[in-house]
Amino acid sequence: MSAQSPAVRFDPERQQLEEQVAAAELAWLTLDVDVATLRVEIDNFALLHHQLLGPLYARLDELDALVAEARAALSGDPEDLRLAAEARARVEPPIEPELREAEPDARRVRPDRDAQRVYRELARRAHPDLTTDEGERERRSAFIARANEAYAVGDTAALEQLAQEWSTSPDSAPAEDAAERPDWLRRRLEWLTGRIGALATEQVRLEMTPMGELLLLDRQRPELLLEELAERLLATAAERQAVLVGLLPEGPAPASHNGGTDPKDQESHQVFAQLPTIAAASVPADAPLLDVREQDEWDAGHVDGALHIPIGELIARIEELPEEKLYVMCRVGGRSAQVVQYLVAQGREAVNIDGGMYAWEAAGRPMVSASGGTAFVL
Repeated sequence: MSAQSPAVRFDPERQQLEEQVAAAELAWLTLDVDVATLRVEIDNFALLHHQLLGPLYARLDELDALVAEARAALSGDPEDLRLAAEARARVEPPIEPELREAEPDARRVRPDRDAQRVYRELARRAHPDLTTDEGERERRSAFIARANEAYAVGDTAALEQLAQEWSTSPDSAPAEDAAERPDWLRRRLEWLTGRIGALATEQVRLEMTPMGELLLLDRQRPELLLEELAERLLATAAERQAVLVGLLPEGPAPASHNGGTDPKDQESHQVFAQLPTIAAASVPADAPLLDVREQDEWDAGHVDGALHIPIGELIARIEELPEEKLYVMCRVGGRSAQVVQYLVAQGREAVNIDGGMYAWEAAGRPMVSASGGTAFVL
């Protein structure tokens, strides 16, 4: 009679521990990916905010300084002079194009779903805290660091390669029938509970940062937030410009000590004029167009032959732009104004199409849709 393996005795307490640990691990891994995604989104949104709105903030600082200096020149009051000096000190020196090139590329604010899926699976299988062996923890830490780098830039292909690489790696958790398994489960559950609490605290901290609060106003379409901010900044700049014009004396600019026109006074009249703008009806038929709207907006209706680069991808795809003068458009003109401001700062020639696609449609200019159906502005 052949010998039979003894039946494994069912242990309700161990089974409950197994289920609790499995549930806690799922909650931890889900929250870990959520927090990592939020951190990537905030970092990339902050970079886009700096690169696309930075010139507008600099413009406002310069206008504030010019207004304060004009008031001080008119009044001669010591307090006005002090305020003018403070305003001038707040103006940051312009960033040269070669220095801008050293900035990291702005990527999409949110890693796509495929990247999130692969990253979540990698975290579930390869996280360092899934093992108690120190050597294995070091190996896993180095591997996850590579995954974090790929996830930060939304590189789905690199994440998939890492997943393939890990598929041959063994796990080192105690076997289910090992005597030390219950103690390991208890320690694991305690650690997971603490880690979930720490991640929840970090999530709240990220959401309460200035960029986090701004991003959460419309997390799914952050480019619209930038458009609204750009429109507000442009309106404020126009108000400051009007104040400055009212303070400056009429007539020719004062002569400098060397008998010529004082460059600073010339600058007061000329600096920060309105962005290069053109009415939609006046855009030449063969003009090179750059459409910076999102994919769904483009699909609904666009100008045939236009180059389509969503605003969130512009910095990373800057080399795709032709060297010739560009006519930039979006839905209403806010996002395109940001892009024109940025391109002009880079030494490129660009013009904002006033009113965007709404004005283009109102002017009766031709549009097409990606589906071949009736085109419309989304």
